[in-house]
Parts: sequence; C-alpha cells; structure tokens
Amino acid sequence: MADPLSLLRQYNINKKEIIEREGQIIFGEFLWPKHVKTNYLKYGSGKKGAPREYYTLECLLYLLKNVQLQHSVYVRQCAAEDIPAVNRPDRKELLAYLNGETSTCESIDKSAPLEIPTQVKRTIEPDGNESLAKKARFEDTQVQKVKEQLAARLDVNKKEASVNIDNIKSLSETMSVEKIAAIKAKRLANKRTTIKRNDNDDTMGTDLRAILDFDVDSTKDIISRERQWRTRTTILQSTGKVFAKNILAILQGIKAREEGRTKPPAPAVRMPEPPRMARAMPQPAQYNRYDQERFNRQKEETEGFKIDTMGTYHGMSLKSVTEGSAQAKKTQQIAAMPPGRPKELIPTAQARLLPQNASKRVSRTPIIIIPAATTSLITMYVSQEEKKASGGQRENETLLQRRKDGNTTVPYRVIDNPSKLTPQDWTRVVAVFVMGPAWQFKGWPWDGNPVEIFSKVCAFHLRFDEMKLDANVARWAVTVLNLSRTKRHLDRAVLMTFWETLDKHMIKNKPELRF
Repeated sequence: MADPLSLLRQYNINKKEIIEREGQIIFGEFLWPKHVKTNYLKYGSGKKGAPREYYTLECLLYLLKNVQLQHSVYVRQCAAEDIPAVNRPDRKELLAYLNGETSTCESIDKSAPLEIPTQVKRTIEPDGNESLAKKARFEDTQVQKVKEQLAARLDVNKKEASVNIDNIKSLSETMSVEKIAAIKAKRLANKRTTIKRNDNDDTMGTDLRAILDFDVDSTKDIISRERQWRTRTTILQSTGKVFAKNILAILQGIKAREEGRTKPPAPAVRMPEPPRMARAMPQPAQYNRYDQERFNRQKEETEGFKIDTMGTYHGMSLKSVTEGSAQAKKTQQIAAMPPGRPKELIPTAQARLLPQNASKRVSRTPIIIIPAATTSLITMYVSQEEKKASGGQRENETLLQRRKDGNTTVPYRVIDNPSKLTPQDWTRVVAVFVMGPAWQFKGWPWDGNPVEIFSKVCAFHLRFDEMKLDANVARWAVTVLNLSRTKRHLDRAVLMTFWETLDKHMIKNKPELRF
C-alpha cells in the first residue's frame, strides 16, 4: 500500500512533478489532502507516555521547497503562512532520508495508521479527446479475435448469396406454372413472419468498440471508488502493545512456572494478641438434646486429629511440602511466646520469620556490583593509583546518577561488598563486573555458581585491548568491554555499549525497577 512519505521520497529523488491543487497533493494517480499525517514521528513524541505526533505531508513538502533557507528564516516563514515547521533535531535526518542518502530512519513508525489515498480520475484535454496516458487500452488479441469472427460470418453470407450465371436457366423450362406459383406463395408467407436482417460491417465494428469502451469505463470507475482499509501486513501491526515488554514478560513467566521456579506463598505468622484488662470467661455450652450435631461434627470429620480438610498442596514444590511441617512448628513457637519478651532474646532464625514493617517503602534503585580487589581495572570508577595518591579513605558504596534524555537522572547503587546485601537487595542486583576467578562469587546466592548467576544478572568484563582474555571469561556468558590506553576518546562508545546492554537486560528481566 502506497504511503505519502514513501511517495514523497520517491518523487523527490527522481525529480518528478508534485501537483498541489485545491488543498490536495497529487502524486501521479494518487491524491491526499495536504493535512494528511505521515508516519514520521516528531522529535520527543511517543517517549515516556507522551502522545505520538506525526508530521503532515504539507509540512514535509514545504521543507523540500525551502531547504536552502536558514532554519530560523524557515521557521518564521512557516509561521507567516500557517504551516507546521520541522523541528531542528529532525531536520538533518529527515532530509537525508528524503534525498535518498539513507534508506530508513528510526523516526519512521511502521505501525502508524495511514490514510488510504484517492485515485485520480482520467482527465479530458481541451480538444475533447482523452489523454493517451489515461485512456484505457484494449488488448490487440481480443480485438483481432472479434474481427476474425465477423469476417468468417461475412464469408459465409457471400458464399450463400453468390450464384453461377452459367448454370442459370429459365424457370419455365424446368418447372410448371403451378409449381412456380406455389413457391412464390410460400416465400411470401415466410416473409411476413421473418425479421429482415441488416448486416452493416462498419456499424457492427463501431458498436463493438462502443460496448468495449463502456465496459472498461464502468470497471475502472468502480475500482477508483474502492478503499483499501487493511492489508495482510498492516493487520498484524499493533499500536498499543510493545512486544518486548508485553509478550516477552508473559513468556518469561510461563518458562519460570514450567521450570518449577515459582515460590510457594510464605506461611502467615500470627502475632500474639495484646493482653486485655478484662476478658469475659467463656460460658460452657448447655446441653441440648436437639443440637447433638454441634458436639459430634469435628470428631466425625477428622476423628479427633487436627487435620485441615480444606488445605491443598497444589502449585507447591516437593521441598516446600516436606519442609512445611518444620516451618509450621517454628511459626507456632513464635506465636506462643509471651508478648512481653524482648526481640533480642529471640533466636536469629526465628526473628527472621517475624513480619517486617508493612508500611516500609520498597526501593526500586538498581544495584551494580564491582570487584573489591586491588588488581581490578574498575573500583568505584576511580583508578587505584589515583585513590592511593590522594590518600583518601576507601569507600564500599556510592550512588551513581545517570543522565538520560529530557534532563532527567536515574540513580544506580554501586557497591563492592555484596555480603551486606539482604535478600530484598539481591532482587535489585542487575549487573556485575567479572574479574575472572570463580572465587569472586563465593558466598553469593544460587550456590555461587557463575553460570546460574549470569542467567539472572548481566555480567561485564572490563579490560585493555592489548591484555589477554581470561579463560573463564571467554567461557562464561559475559559481555567484554575493551578499552584502549592511547585512544581514550573511544571510552564514550564503550560506555554507551554498557548502558544499552544493561537496559535490554532490565527490560527483559527487571521491568519493575527504575531505569
């Protein structure tokens, strides 16, 4: 399906004429209103919940006509003629695409809804004849076939009408007068009931041509009024869903559930009730001969054992089922403790089961872990030589502010001592810088297995390009960042690679964090 942006680029590259007439822009046989929206996004639109805004066809065509003007003069001229102006950040990339210097552009939204063009009808020249370029053409084979059929019919009629003069004899010699009279009477009788046929070659050819012309005109007029609403390509494009955020998140959840990694719900811990000043003593139930079911119901259902008949093990792993009894005993012991017992006297294993403050806000700041060894190339983003020369105190944690588009900053917590992290903090670990030895991950979750760790945390290895790559790093799923000792102007490209890789990992695995 033709779209206005592609046709504008094609006509501009091939230097074809673009017609503007009565508020409409015409590309050959296709016509759009001048205010129709293209699929080229404006700078800053469609990001962080902002609505999507597109340039109009009139705006882009006006830019091509006034491309030689300075941008400030061009903007003032657009304001004077009430035409939307192209933003300066979009100008260079847009002109490169329209002039054929680039084949595509990131600002082109392939899922944008496009308006169907109107097909231009045939034009009539001043002399009254139709233009040869617009006039419908007939296939020569069909016209030749019709001519041959007409010629065959004419040959048959001529043969029937032809008479050999030599064989003509007088009727009086061959027939009697009575027989001639009978034939004449029969001919007159047939003539009264027969329609006279008038075969005119020129008239028939003209009528045939007129019939074919009328048929082609009617068909083309019907086709010109058709509107193509969807194609097999545009019907698959969505404007409200993002594949990476919606579909991949669902697939990750299904995969985790199939691998048995879903965590069973934590058992609820009942806190002891505060002492009351006065509690009414329960009154014993009085015997009633007509209400015997109230006394026998519990015994009939469980035979005196404390069995939860409504419980279920659905969705729980074998480990959680087997350890459920021990966990329940610990919970009952905590619930049975007197309310006045201080928390410091409770064993550590039982104190962890106590519910935390529910009103505490959960942090959404991502955590990046770097090595603490002095031989590491990166330590709190300051070289070891500079730290030793300055005589400053070694820091174990810092807060890195990442500047993003729109003058916004996003915090990242950078640490080199992961042993201080709580289980809640480990869910926010998104990246780790790897040195090479496996002892770096001693005491980590997931049994300190680097393969298992790198499947959940994005791993990086920073080195100078002339250094030999460590054997473990080459074997693990680690992104290697190469620095140059002499070409330090390339450090920014390495930094951009780091942030792009980390953003893709967080979109897929940690969409709940702030980044």
